[in-house]
Amino acid sequence: MPSTFVLSAPPYSRWSDVGFATVARGVSTGGDFLAATALTLALQSAGAGGLAVSALLLAATLPLVLLAPLTGRLADRVDSRTLLVGTGFAQAAVCLSLAYAEHPVVIVTLVALLASGLAVTQPVLAALLPAMVRAEDLPRASAFNQTAATIGMLGGPALAGLLVGQFGTRVPLLVDAASYLALVVAGLVIRTRRGGSRSAGPASGGESAAPAWRLRHDPVLVAMVATMAAVVGALGALGVVEVFYLRETLDASATMFGVVTAAWPLGILPGAWLLARFAARFTDDVTLLWGGLVLLAVCCLMVLVGAVVPAALLVVPCWLLGGLANGGDSVLNNLLLARRVPEAARGRAFAVFGGATQGAAMVGYLIGGLAMEVAAPRPLVAACGVAGLLVVVVFVVPVARAARSDRRHRPTTDGAVGAGLPTPTPAR
Repeated sequence: MPSTFVLSAPPYSRWSDVGFATVARGVSTGGDFLAATALTLALQSAGAGGLAVSALLLAATLPLVLLAPLTGRLADRVDSRTLLVGTGFAQAAVCLSLAYAEHPVVIVTLVALLASGLAVTQPVLAALLPAMVRAEDLPRASAFNQTAATIGMLGGPALAGLLVGQFGTRVPLLVDAASYLALVVAGLVIRTRRGGSRSAGPASGGESAAPAWRLRHDPVLVAMVATMAAVVGALGALGVVEVFYLRETLDASATMFGVVTAAWPLGILPGAWLLARFAARFTDDVTLLWGGLVLLAVCCLMVLVGAVVPAALLVVPCWLLGGLANGGDSVLNNLLLARRVPEAARGRAFAVFGGATQGAAMVGYLIGGLAMEVAAPRPLVAACGVAGLLVVVVFVVPVARAARSDRRHRPTTDGAVGAGLPTPTPAR
């Protein structure tokens, strides 16, 4: 196995492709959050409990976890244009059916099918981004990409609160179906393509990198993925509890619910751009790893503070600060993955990362649904924040161990962008 992987990047940045990908991600993400918020509000208004909301969230998450090994390989082996166009049409058709579905089992099944399409498009778009820009432009491109997702996350819940109040759930779902056509357009107009023979080129040393790369061989990435997944799992119950905490404990209206849930993604915007300005200056990957751990601690602390406020409006600044840290952490994570994974394996890498975090979120949803049957919303929100902070403290030791291992095996070859990979070691 080669000891060093150099960040593969084009000789110039295709910012038009970044723009098309950014718009596609923003529109489709907005549609996703529009549908999720509409369905969640519909369940809560119909008197459904935490288990019903948990089941809906599990259906939207489980395919992302189970299909990650398959969709990651698809992203590396099949033309990106084919995947974006085909999956975009399929998701639009599924969401159109969801708008007219009435039976709960049918709704859950269609939500799971919708998530299966997302399991394909996520690694495809994530792996395309480093192929569009030069290495030094990647943090800025990641910030653009994060901004697009954030705008979608901001607009989706707010628009859902408005449309559900005026028209019920069908209109938001029809809007969501139309939003997936943005993926089809992006697939057709983006010039940068990968997958198939395009990703089968030689790695350093003239060997194919795809069969050689394994996440468990890189202690820094193992530490990053494990820490992120553990914190997401600790905070995952918040996805179930939040609607009851805001609507029932803090007596928030549907509009205020949309405003509060939009506050976290609103904070992601400045967080992503702030880190994009400085992340490229840190050539030491270990610095990025420690920075991510600190930012995750800030996220958890803000959740804990948000659990003790007396009014829904006061949750907004807590969620804004939490989102700011979240946005910065996302940029650091994307940069670490792009630096340390060979181009031919990036689809798998982003799928593994997404599957791990979504799997952890799924566990959190399940715990949240069960906990809502026996506890009040406010202490459960506080428990999420405390659990997240404890996870960060526990992971200080594994992160320090990964940092020491990486520095021992760091290559001395000039010009390598990413840190070298050590000899294979156990993932745990």
